[in-house]
Amino acid sequence: MTSNALQRKTWRRLPTLLALVLVAYLAVAAAWAWMVLDDALSLAVPTETVMLSERQAVVLLRVEDPTFYDHAGLSLGQGQGVATISSAVARDLFLGDGRLDGVPGMLQAVYRGVFACCKRIDLGRDVMALVLDARMFKAEQLARYTATVYMGTHQGRQLTGLAQASRSYLGKPLEAATDEEFIRLVAMIKAPNHYHPSRNPAALAERAARIQALLLGRCEPGGWFDTDFEGCASRSA
Repeated sequence: MTSNALQRKTWRRLPTLLALVLVAYLAVAAAWAWMVLDDALSLAVPTETVMLSERQAVVLLRVEDPTFYDHAGLSLGQGQGVATISSAVARDLFLGDGRLDGVPGMLQAVYRGVFACCKRIDLGRDVMALVLDARMFKAEQLARYTATVYMGTHQGRQLTGLAQASRSYLGKPLEAATDEEFIRLVAMIKAPNHYHPSRNPAALAERAARIQALLLGRCEPGGWFDTDFEGCASRSA
């Protein structure tokens, strides 16, 4: 076989080889996530128990994960974007600050590196989300997300969780927040330091207005990636 023929044969096999490598990578990631979930939970920072009202849960899920109770960890819902609540919780548990020991810790370092490099296309976190959803009740996922979601900085302090954000930004407990105030907190989640109530109140007000229009059924997301709800823009914007 000539050198050129060998090169052509190698190139023809390359897609298959890459597919096999990807399948192996994802299979190992799934097995690893299943094995270390309990350890990852034990290493996680204790979270504040947050009980959302029925209305608050409706608002949060409509914006952040509209098919949360129907999907198995991943979703292509309208306005969903690239992450679900399940994948956000999986990212924080498996790839967050908790450091595993031994071989699991070595694999964790690999997955962290891949995610840091290629988070927009890394399927490892997606597989971990499937594992998490198979092993953790939806109510627990939602409670953990509500308690750990990043909510920006206030007076030099990083805020995590909707309850902490409510006390800091609104000066009241989450259960005392009005519907309008809660919508503004949810509006911040997409980019909390951009949609910040004191640094960029106009941007926050516009996003909150779009979410209100979405909740009232006046508009719908324009596709999977329409997390800005462009069709819900106010006429004055």
